[in-house]
Amino acid sequence: MLRKQMEYRSANKFFLFLRRFFIVLLAAGCSNAYVDDIKRGAGYEYRPGFPEVRVEVAGIIDENDQPKIQVTGNLVHNSLVFREVDGQLISEVGIEINLTNHTANTSDHISYSATVTKDSALNSFDEEIYIFERELEASPGDYTVDVSVTDQSSQKTTTRSVDAYLPNPGEETSNITNIRILASRDKNGSELYPVTTYDVGLGADTVKFIFQVTNNNPDEPINIQSRLIKFNSDTTIARAMSHNNYSPSHISYKGIEYDRYEVVQSSNRILDQPGSVLIEFAYTDLGRGNYRFEVAKDLENRGELYKARDFSLKSENYPALKNPRELAEPLYYLMSEKEHENLMSIKSYDSLKREIDRFWLQNIKDSRVARNVISMYYQRVEEANKQFSNFKEGWKTDAGKIYILFGPPWYVETRLSTMQWSYAYDRSDPEYNFYFQLPKIKSSSYPFENYILQRDNFYFNIEYQQIQLWKSGYILRRNL
Repeated sequence: MLRKQMEYRSANKFFLFLRRFFIVLLAAGCSNAYVDDIKRGAGYEYRPGFPEVRVEVAGIIDENDQPKIQVTGNLVHNSLVFREVDGQLISEVGIEINLTNHTANTSDHISYSATVTKDSALNSFDEEIYIFERELEASPGDYTVDVSVTDQSSQKTTTRSVDAYLPNPGEETSNITNIRILASRDKNGSELYPVTTYDVGLGADTVKFIFQVTNNNPDEPINIQSRLIKFNSDTTIARAMSHNNYSPSHISYKGIEYDRYEVVQSSNRILDQPGSVLIEFAYTDLGRGNYRFEVAKDLENRGELYKARDFSLKSENYPALKNPRELAEPLYYLMSEKEHENLMSIKSYDSLKREIDRFWLQNIKDSRVARNVISMYYQRVEEANKQFSNFKEGWKTDAGKIYILFGPPWYVETRLSTMQWSYAYDRSDPEYNFYFQLPKIKSSSYPFENYILQRDNFYFNIEYQQIQLWKSGYILRRNL
């Protein structure tokens, strides 16, 4: 009976996908080209054992009107192999940057070595980063920049590719460079650090946007409009596997609605001087959510003179977990709703930390076992953040929940808008195979993979059993 039910659901899913597929094709044919000028920062593209590299690239015009490509990279310490030298932990890395100018059909290349030092007192949950930056002279055009980082100890390499646009400061046509985003943990905006991903930690008190406008026609002043908008988006934690499926009209199903937003702030600025003008905007105390900072000559109609930078404010140290509140939130999957509500109502960090410890130790009586279980649980939460992050924290997604509770799937199969995770050799066993569906196919106008679990009542027992494995500590002996 279960097999027939699943075959029936699969057939229905296929026909629903065909209908959505043709709708997507129609929408793509009617879409505006301006979405190509919306940048979102690089994703995490996490691979265990490989250097974690995040890259941001922008075309800039220096004070001498010389066009340059600015490359900024973040390299996560804990993804590297360190060795002790004279009482200090160091890691040697090789960095290569390749510039491909598609407009001029040219390429350039630089490579250099760097030494990364690490504080030996840091634990595995401290996601400290090494920042590297390079400004390279370049001719105007559309670029693809490939940045490769090789850990010299492991000889493993990670390559990230980012597109960038570099305007010509000498031509009469007005241009706007790509928008760079920086963040600071103090309201004075000091010690700004470059943001290389879509995500900005909520600990950033100040978020600053920097861009340049070129205008070589002094007889035609430019009215530059800018605004910061916040989108309506899902922030909920994944519900129980045996719960009802989400309604297509619910925000948890849609994920994010780009046609529903509030304007946080807007401004106009008239540029009547020729040459390149550097413009900065800074915002403080922005709340959690998904945002877009956009600049244009005409924001309502957009057009050629348009640039935007999307970003998301998530938990304070995202994707890492450092403070007690970040450690408490993911315990939602192991607690009743009432227990979790009581836990999150604790305001004091010290009291919250004690309550988290009490939760683990009252269930796992052996403190040594508890430490290992805690380490395993939060490692999975952090990995879920890096692998499934979209408009909300990766651990809150359906895929993130399954990954945390059950670990990496044995097999993964994706077809069109569906994905199957298998935790059994029998790929048709309904209790150990989980099916996900994309409500919306990833595209330039919808840049997220939002896989939603196809829930059913027969998942109740398997989810309950898995939670008990975690709470008893037996998860260390068996995963399923």
